[in-house]
Amino acid sequence: MQKMQERPNLSESIAETLREMIVDGRLAAGSRINEVHLAAALGISRTPLREALMRLVSEGALTVQARFGFYVAPLTREELEQIYPMRALLDPEALRLAGLPSAERLRALTAINESLRKARKPADIIALDDRFHLELLADCPNRVLLDLIQHFIRRTRRYELALMRDETNVGNTAHEHDLVLAKLRKRDLRGACAALRKNMQSGKGPLVDWLERQASS
Repeated sequence: MQKMQERPNLSESIAETLREMIVDGRLAAGSRINEVHLAAALGISRTPLREALMRLVSEGALTVQARFGFYVAPLTREELEQIYPMRALLDPEALRLAGLPSAERLRALTAINESLRKARKPADIIALDDRFHLELLADCPNRVLLDLIQHFIRRTRRYELALMRDETNVGNTAHEHDLVLAKLRKRDLRGACAALRKNMQSGKGPLVDWLERQASS
Protein backbone atom coordinates (compact mmCIF):
# COMPACT_ATOMS: atom_id res chain seq x y z
CA MET A 1 0.00 0.00 0.00
CA GLN A 2 1.27 3.46 -0.88
CA LYS A 3 2.66 5.39 2.06
CA MET A 4 0.43 8.27 3.17
CA GLN A 5 1.99 11.72 3.01
CA GLU A 6 2.55 13.53 6.30
CA ARG A 7 0.35 16.65 6.48
CA PRO A 8 -1.61 18.63 9.08
CA ASN A 9 -4.89 16.80 8.40
CA LEU A 10 -3.28 13.36 8.44
CA SER A 11 -5.39 12.04 11.31
CA GLU A 12 -8.61 12.94 9.46
CA SER A 13 -7.28 11.32 6.27
CA ILE A 14 -6.51 8.17 8.24
CA ALA A 15 -9.93 8.30 9.90
CA GLU A 16 -11.58 8.46 6.47
CA THR A 17 -9.58 5.43 5.33
CA LEU A 18 -10.59 3.54 8.48
CA ARG A 19 -14.26 4.41 7.94
CA GLU A 20 -14.02 2.88 4.47
CA MET A 21 -12.32 -0.21 5.88
CA ILE A 22 -15.06 -0.63 8.46
CA VAL A 23 -17.85 -0.22 5.92
CA ASP A 24 -16.38 -2.61 3.33
CA GLY A 25 -15.55 -5.26 5.96
CA ARG A 26 -11.77 -5.08 5.96
CA LEU A 27 -12.19 -4.14 9.63
CA ALA A 28 -15.04 -6.43 10.66
CA ALA A 29 -17.61 -5.55 13.30
CA GLY A 30 -16.46 -6.80 16.70
CA SER A 31 -12.85 -7.27 15.63
CA ARG A 32 -9.91 -5.92 17.62
CA ILE A 33 -7.67 -3.35 15.94
CA ASN A 34 -4.05 -4.46 15.73
CA GLU A 35 -2.36 -1.06 15.81
CA VAL A 36 1.09 -2.34 14.83
CA HIS A 37 -0.15 -4.22 11.77
CA LEU A 38 -2.56 -1.46 10.74
CA ALA A 39 0.09 1.25 11.00
CA ALA A 40 2.43 -0.83 8.87
CA ALA A 41 -0.29 -1.52 6.29
CA LEU A 42 -1.11 2.18 5.99
CA GLY A 43 2.53 3.25 5.99
CA ILE A 44 2.17 5.58 8.97
CA SER A 45 3.43 5.87 12.52
CA ARG A 46 1.28 4.83 15.46
CA THR A 47 0.85 8.39 16.78
CA PRO A 48 -1.39 9.71 13.96
CA LEU A 49 -3.09 6.30 13.80
CA ARG A 50 -4.01 6.51 17.47
CA GLU A 51 -5.31 10.06 16.95
CA ALA A 52 -7.52 8.76 14.14
CA LEU A 53 -8.68 5.82 16.24
CA MET A 54 -9.68 8.13 19.08
CA ARG A 55 -11.56 10.27 16.58
CA LEU A 56 -13.53 7.20 15.54
CA VAL A 57 -14.20 6.36 19.19
CA SER A 58 -15.82 9.80 19.55
CA GLU A 59 -17.95 9.00 16.50
CA GLY A 60 -19.08 5.67 17.94
CA ALA A 61 -17.42 3.68 15.15
CA LEU A 62 -14.94 2.13 17.60
CA THR A 63 -14.94 1.26 21.27
CA VAL A 64 -11.86 1.19 23.47
CA GLN A 65 -11.18 -1.13 26.38
CA ALA A 66 -8.42 -0.50 28.90
CA ARG A 67 -5.46 -2.86 28.40
CA PHE A 68 -7.14 -4.48 25.38
CA GLY A 69 -7.31 -1.66 22.82
CA PHE A 70 -9.77 -0.68 20.11
CA TYR A 71 -12.68 -2.73 18.74
CA VAL A 72 -14.93 -2.11 15.74
CA ALA A 73 -18.48 -1.26 16.79
CA PRO A 74 -21.28 -2.78 14.68
CA LEU A 75 -23.81 -0.70 12.78
CA THR A 76 -27.08 -1.15 14.64
CA ARG A 77 -30.63 0.05 14.24
CA GLU A 78 -30.73 0.79 17.97
CA GLU A 79 -27.89 3.31 17.69
CA LEU A 80 -29.32 4.80 14.51
CA GLU A 81 -32.73 5.29 16.13
CA GLN A 82 -31.06 7.19 18.97
CA ILE A 83 -28.71 9.46 17.03
CA TYR A 84 -30.37 10.14 13.67
CA PRO A 85 -33.41 12.16 14.88
CA MET A 86 -31.13 14.66 16.64
CA ARG A 87 -30.26 16.54 13.46
CA ALA A 88 -33.95 17.18 12.71
CA LEU A 89 -34.13 18.95 16.08
CA LEU A 90 -30.80 20.77 16.05
CA ASP A 91 -30.38 21.97 12.45
CA PRO A 92 -33.69 23.90 12.12
CA GLU A 93 -33.03 25.64 15.43
CA ALA A 94 -29.53 26.61 14.28
CA LEU A 95 -30.99 27.98 11.03
CA ARG A 96 -33.61 29.95 12.96
CA LEU A 97 -30.85 31.50 15.06
CA ALA A 98 -28.67 32.13 12.01
CA GLY A 99 -31.45 34.06 10.29
CA LEU A 100 -31.82 34.74 6.59
CA PRO A 101 -28.53 34.30 4.71
CA SER A 102 -26.87 36.96 2.60
CA ALA A 103 -27.03 36.86 -1.18
CA GLU A 104 -23.37 35.79 -1.18
CA ARG A 105 -24.06 32.85 1.09
CA LEU A 106 -27.06 31.82 -1.01
CA ARG A 107 -24.82 31.76 -4.08
CA ALA A 108 -22.28 29.62 -2.20
CA LEU A 109 -25.01 27.21 -1.09
CA THR A 110 -26.37 26.93 -4.63
CA ALA A 111 -22.89 26.14 -5.95
CA ILE A 112 -22.31 23.46 -3.32
CA ASN A 113 -25.67 21.89 -4.10
CA GLU A 114 -24.90 21.81 -7.83
CA SER A 115 -21.60 20.05 -7.07
CA LEU A 116 -23.53 17.58 -4.91
CA ARG A 117 -25.97 16.93 -7.75
CA LYS A 118 -23.06 15.94 -10.02
CA ALA A 119 -21.13 13.90 -7.44
CA ARG A 120 -20.97 10.12 -7.76
CA LYS A 121 -18.45 8.86 -5.21
CA PRO A 122 -20.02 8.08 -1.81
CA ALA A 123 -17.37 9.97 0.16
CA ASP A 124 -17.76 13.03 -2.09
CA ILE A 125 -21.55 12.97 -1.79
CA ILE A 126 -21.45 12.84 2.00
CA ALA A 127 -18.74 15.50 2.24
CA LEU A 128 -20.68 17.89 -0.01
CA ASP A 129 -23.91 17.27 1.88
CA ASP A 130 -22.15 18.03 5.16
CA ARG A 131 -20.54 21.11 3.61
CA PHE A 132 -23.95 22.37 2.47
CA HIS A 133 -25.45 22.06 5.93
CA LEU A 134 -22.50 23.65 7.72
CA GLU A 135 -22.48 26.55 5.24
CA LEU A 136 -26.23 26.96 5.71
CA LEU A 137 -25.82 27.23 9.48
CA ALA A 138 -22.53 29.14 9.54
CA ASP A 139 -24.09 32.35 10.90
CA CYS A 140 -25.65 30.63 13.92
CA PRO A 141 -24.34 32.50 16.98
CA ASN A 142 -24.66 29.48 19.26
CA ARG A 143 -21.31 27.71 18.84
CA VAL A 144 -22.26 24.94 21.29
CA LEU A 145 -25.23 24.10 19.07
CA LEU A 146 -22.96 24.00 16.01
CA ASP A 147 -20.52 21.74 17.85
CA LEU A 148 -23.39 19.35 18.66
CA ILE A 149 -24.45 19.29 15.01
CA GLN A 150 -20.91 18.48 13.91
CA HIS A 151 -20.78 15.72 16.52
CA PHE A 152 -23.89 14.08 15.08
CA ILE A 153 -22.60 14.56 11.54
CA ARG A 154 -19.62 12.44 12.56
CA ARG A 155 -21.79 9.90 14.39
CA THR A 156 -24.05 9.25 11.38
CA ARG A 157 -21.31 9.37 8.73
CA ARG A 158 -20.46 5.66 8.77
CA TYR A 159 -24.13 4.74 8.37
CA GLU A 160 -24.50 7.08 5.41
CA LEU A 161 -21.28 5.85 3.86
CA ALA A 162 -22.41 2.23 4.19
CA LEU A 163 -25.73 3.01 2.53
CA MET A 164 -24.13 5.06 -0.25
CA ARG A 165 -21.87 2.17 -1.20
CA ASP A 166 -24.99 0.18 -2.11
CA GLU A 167 -27.29 2.90 -3.39
CA THR A 168 -27.21 6.65 -3.84
CA ASN A 169 -30.02 9.14 -3.51
CA VAL A 170 -28.24 12.26 -4.69
CA GLY A 171 -31.13 13.59 -6.76
CA ASN A 172 -33.54 13.55 -3.85
CA THR A 173 -31.00 15.09 -1.45
CA ALA A 174 -30.18 17.93 -3.85
CA HIS A 175 -33.90 18.49 -4.50
CA GLU A 176 -34.59 18.80 -0.77
CA HIS A 177 -31.78 21.34 -0.54
CA ASP A 178 -33.41 23.20 -3.44
CA LEU A 179 -36.60 23.46 -1.41
CA VAL A 180 -34.73 24.97 1.54
CA LEU A 181 -33.00 27.46 -0.75
CA ALA A 182 -36.26 28.39 -2.46
CA LYS A 183 -37.79 29.32 0.89
CA LEU A 184 -34.73 31.37 1.82
CA ARG A 185 -34.82 33.25 -1.48
CA LYS A 186 -38.41 34.17 -0.66
CA ARG A 187 -37.20 35.40 2.75
CA ASP A 188 -39.36 32.74 4.42
CA LEU A 189 -37.19 31.64 7.33
CA ARG A 190 -39.93 29.63 9.02
CA GLY A 191 -40.64 27.76 5.79
CA ALA A 192 -36.92 27.13 5.29
CA CYS A 193 -36.64 25.68 8.79
CA ALA A 194 -39.59 23.37 8.08
CA ALA A 195 -38.04 22.26 4.77
CA LEU A 196 -34.73 21.64 6.52
CA ARG A 197 -36.43 19.55 9.20
CA LYS A 198 -38.07 17.43 6.48
CA ASN A 199 -34.70 17.02 4.76
CA MET A 200 -33.09 15.83 7.99
CA GLN A 201 -35.91 13.35 8.63
CA SER A 202 -36.01 11.85 5.15
CA GLY A 203 -32.70 10.03 5.38
CA LYS A 204 -33.70 7.75 8.23
CA GLY A 205 -36.05 5.44 6.29
CA PRO A 206 -33.49 4.30 3.68
CA LEU A 207 -30.91 3.70 6.41
CA VAL A 208 -33.31 1.60 8.50
CA ASP A 209 -34.28 -0.40 5.40
CA TRP A 210 -30.61 -0.99 4.58
CA LEU A 211 -29.83 -2.16 8.11
CA GLU A 212 -32.77 -4.57 8.03
CA ARG A 213 -31.59 -6.00 4.71
CA GLN A 214 -28.11 -6.48 6.12
CA ALA A 215 -29.51 -8.22 9.20
CA SER A 216 -31.57 -10.64 7.11
CA SER A 217 -28.85 -11.43 4.56
